[in-house]
Amino acid sequence: MSKSKKTILWFKEIRKKDVPLVGGKGASLGEMMAKLKGIPVPNGFCVTTVAYRKFLKETGLDKFIQDVLSDLDTHDVKNLQARGSKIRKALEAADMPKEIISEIKEAYETLCEITGVKNMDTAIRSSATAEDLADASFAGQQETYLNVHGGDDVARAVQNCFASLFTDRAISYREDKGFSHFDVYLSAVVQVMVRSDLASSGVMFSLDTETGFRNVVFINGAYGLGEYVVQGTVNPDNFYVFKATGKVIDKKLGLKDRKLVYAPSGTGVVDREVAEKDRNKFIITDAEAEKLAKWAVSIEKHYNVPMDIEWAKDGRTGKLYIVQARPETVHAIKKGTELISYKIPKKGRVLIRGAAIGRKVGQGRSNLLHSVKDMHKFKPGEVLVTRSTNPDWEPIMKKAAGIVTDTGGRTCHAAIVSRELGIPCIIGTEGGSEMIPHNKDITIDCSEGLGMVYAGLLDYTIESTEVEKLPKTKTAIMMNAGIPETAFQQGQLPNDGVGLAREEFIINSHIQIHPQALLDYDKLKRFVKNGYKKDIENLKKGDLDKAAQREEKEHVLAKREYYQDALRKIDDLTKGYKDKTQFFIDKLAYGIARIGVAFHPNDVIVRLSDFKTNEYANLIGGKYYEPHESNPMIGYRGASRYYSKEFQAAFALECKALVIVRGRMKIKNIVAMVPFCRTPEEGRRVIKLMARNGLKRGKDGFRVYVMCEIPSNVILADEFSKVFDGFSIGSNDLTQLTLGLDRDSELVSHLFDERDEAVKRMLASVIEAARKNKRKIGICGQAPSDWPSIAAFLVEKGINSISLNPDTIVKTRAFVYATEWALKNRKSIFQLTENQIRAIPELKEPMKTTVVSVKWKKGKRTESRKTSKTPLSEFVINMRKQEKLPT
Repeated sequence: MSKSKKTILWFKEIRKKDVPLVGGKGASLGEMMAKLKGIPVPNGFCVTTVAYRKFLKETGLDKFIQDVLSDLDTHDVKNLQARGSKIRKALEAADMPKEIISEIKEAYETLCEITGVKNMDTAIRSSATAEDLADASFAGQQETYLNVHGGDDVARAVQNCFASLFTDRAISYREDKGFSHFDVYLSAVVQVMVRSDLASSGVMFSLDTETGFRNVVFINGAYGLGEYVVQGTVNPDNFYVFKATGKVIDKKLGLKDRKLVYAPSGTGVVDREVAEKDRNKFIITDAEAEKLAKWAVSIEKHYNVPMDIEWAKDGRTGKLYIVQARPETVHAIKKGTELISYKIPKKGRVLIRGAAIGRKVGQGRSNLLHSVKDMHKFKPGEVLVTRSTNPDWEPIMKKAAGIVTDTGGRTCHAAIVSRELGIPCIIGTEGGSEMIPHNKDITIDCSEGLGMVYAGLLDYTIESTEVEKLPKTKTAIMMNAGIPETAFQQGQLPNDGVGLAREEFIINSHIQIHPQALLDYDKLKRFVKNGYKKDIENLKKGDLDKAAQREEKEHVLAKREYYQDALRKIDDLTKGYKDKTQFFIDKLAYGIARIGVAFHPNDVIVRLSDFKTNEYANLIGGKYYEPHESNPMIGYRGASRYYSKEFQAAFALECKALVIVRGRMKIKNIVAMVPFCRTPEEGRRVIKLMARNGLKRGKDGFRVYVMCEIPSNVILADEFSKVFDGFSIGSNDLTQLTLGLDRDSELVSHLFDERDEAVKRMLASVIEAARKNKRKIGICGQAPSDWPSIAAFLVEKGINSISLNPDTIVKTRAFVYATEWALKNRKSIFQLTENQIRAIPELKEPMKTTVVSVKWKKGKRTESRKTSKTPLSEFVINMRKQEKLPT
């Protein structure tokens, strides 16, 4: 019998071209089993669409379905629910043709014989002919049945899969995507169960799901069977693996408080709570994540498109398996490079935080729904707030202005659907449905990579610029990029690397704790428990009078209360870490690694921590470690802090993080930079200290730069060149220290100007010295963005690189190109006429920019839109006009 007429097809018979017979899932499983040797896929067979069509025809259900759906209105949720229910009940109650049941049972018995397991547990998955397409996921539209064994139960589950082609969400989704209900057929996949109920399972993508960044594999997972990860019932663990090295470069512990496991007896599955100790452990090792990523890369290479892959770990054998693969449906079809930025000028009161899906802003009335049964209460344009979503929610998700869930990871149902619909979504808030009031105006902000829910309707802007074709400049145009969450997006813009990645953002946002408090964790616990009593007793033994004793006792008790609160916060943030210092090392390493990978193989210059004492004091547990300084700006910071007796151990944690990034993770494009280094001797002391902590300058290509921000860095540039491999100019500090003023003081702020002749002489001098000593020199300060004349001056003096904030990349790259063009023609950019600039061939390329401004006044929304096609030459001309040049 030809394949096209068979009711049963085994995986080994199936190829990817067989979608019309076995649907997307079935075709993928057969293709992987046949073509991807070395990637374990559990065996099984498909009940084909031949059986489905025969079932409908012989029972007369095809005509029945047509009649029921003849005047369907999917926007009427109750109408949709009633019709869907009617069809499903009819399909489930019908008598399946006996010959089909017989063939299913016979195939199941054969599967048991092949595996050598009587009554083999199977997963019965629906596989539709229109799912897993490159432009439509049909994610979870049909049903899956787990832990099914016995021929009769398998046949019943197959029939229920057939019925699930007409779930409410599947009917609605097909209507929205323009698919006829009678052009989509269903196959049922019968596959050997992987006992992940005794271990873990999850989903991985061969790209970053939020940005489409192609150089990483994103993996998430939780304990038990995979349905809870897909549905978003739990907040899973997350891993990022860098494709170029195959190493884990970031991971985050999820809550994972529930798991789906086999029922104690019979078939089916049940919900179980995860023990606290297991929640605080990762569900797989780094080595296992790296093995999964290797398979993901092979699968992507075979299909030649980014892939969405399901994996499972067998708790009995410890083996990993791939149980499904399909094309990724959002970023795979995107073309071109756009710089899109949503901005909220004035932030509001924060209601809750979570993980951001997408980079948009959404607004509307909050609608808190606890059950899918209440969907009819949802109105278009509202923000859906719920514990989690599953495919049953899809009919209203497409109407939402935004979605907020308590649980879920980046591959859960809410995340997948919101990406496909282009709706901003915040997942894993762990309390959004409690903290967000019902029926109130809210704004959900995903624009900065962190999900924030604000009270009220806030003004915002959207700016979109196409940046595919920008001219290449001799001067490297680098980026300032300190936020790991936005690095993958920024790394896809035209760039020559990162001129400044600040550790402070990672420490402030991802760690939040003073490193010394982590080093002294056990000592602080002892002080809080009993140590403070000894301090109070010692006061009595001293020479203090009673008034002084009382004052000192109050100080000790206040200190105890402070550390008590700090330790609670530390315990909460460092769950899963017995060694609290390793938390600091890991989090810093992960943040640096994400930025390094995003811009690989270009240089990423990471500035070592440059907090001032008042900023360090604001970190958790930092209050009593930091001295009070009248002017922290020129005090205990940078190099002098690193080698000080009090901070050496804390600085060692930063070094260890960099050792992990360059060593274990093999991200070699990381360059370290020392800030606020007053003398060459200080530089030598820091270099020696770094070497003692595993960061030897010159070894394996490791380079160390110095921030040029103090006049001594310029005056002694020849000496500093013997200590460091390069310079990066910090124009703000260099300007204030050259002019001897506090830029934060309103009394003298009018004198702060990087264009001052004294500052320009400093800039020219250090560039000349660096070039003479064959040292790289760049600028990472704000001056070139603010003042085009400074950008031109730096280029004319021969600076190697200019590092900019992402939103100034387009215009400044064009300006630098024009400046270089003018130099070739022995002119200054400011001597060129506007027509001469417009005549530069590479600057004739038009950049399409759209700016949308949304404003609210007395509850009314106004929107203004301005679209322009601007040649790059106009950016240059406008930049020249933006400042009045000093005379």
